[in-house]
Amino acid sequence: AGGRALPLALRRAPSQVRHPLLAPGELEGRGGRAAARAGRHGRGGRVMAAPALDVASLFGVRGKACLVTGGGRGIGLMVAAGLVANGARVFICSRTAAVCDKVAAGLTARGPGTCTSLGGVDLSANDACVDLAKRLRLHTSELHVLVNNSGTSWGAPMDTFPDEGWDKVMSLNVKAIFNLTRACMPLLEAAATDADPARVVNVGSVAGIRPQLWPTYSYDASKAAVHHLTTKLAGELASKRITVNALAPGIVPSKMSGQLEKYASKEKIAGSVPLGRVGTPEDMAAAVLYFVGRGGAWTTGVCLVVDGGGLAGLSRAKL
Repeated sequence: AGGRALPLALRRAPSQVRHPLLAPGELEGRGGRAAARAGRHGRGGRVMAAPALDVASLFGVRGKACLVTGGGRGIGLMVAAGLVANGARVFICSRTAAVCDKVAAGLTARGPGTCTSLGGVDLSANDACVDLAKRLRLHTSELHVLVNNSGTSWGAPMDTFPDEGWDKVMSLNVKAIFNLTRACMPLLEAAATDADPARVVNVGSVAGIRPQLWPTYSYDASKAAVHHLTTKLAGELASKRITVNALAPGIVPSKMSGQLEKYASKEKIAGSVPLGRVGTPEDMAAAVLYFVGRGGAWTTGVCLVVDGGGLAGLSRAKL
């Protein structure tokens, strides 16, 4: 009554509005059987392509080129292993070339994907990020996934916390994400499509959401910056068909988290987590596979907390 006419698709009889998840025989409403006999495109009904909802289609990464920084140990190794196990072409770097080379050889031997070492690199400086992107271009002309994982920490009492503890942490944990993402832009854009954007995953931390109990001032601040930078880049790069998301892990076994044993035992640390344990390789790999597979193609600017429930409520025990 005086309003705008409904679109043609909505004015059709129920039997003509075809849901992509329903086979012709499952259509309901008057005329459904006739429509079924006419097939999925009968009587002018518009049909979307049937979605692929199997796990391999939603979260598969087979053949995708992926760069994981800090891939020689800790969370970076967990992520790299998960990508290789699902058929990706993975490239890793770390501060120590020998460690990186050994890890790459081991992951490739497991397959079914491959892992290539790009050698040792300290990404604190922009020149190193530019050089790493050049090394990567020797192996691939496109980059589907960039996982910015390299990071460091520094702990000291407030009254003795040095400037160096700020400079080193902020340079590697924050500036390197910006510089390497910028250096890899041509490769990311070459891989990006409307249906399957290129992906950037930045490894943050729950420490960037809620301050931790130990004196890691610069680390906590740097991870908050990572989360905010992720949101900023997501808005900037969406038009280029590149998604940018962050992973905020809780306590996961690594060289860095091992430093927490200065303040509490392994058992007490695990006991402080509501779900009663620390993170595992499966936890980290699964979170990244969501972001970089088809299932995460419409997700950007998100910080995914994977911490065993630590941020959901009070810890089970005081450290």
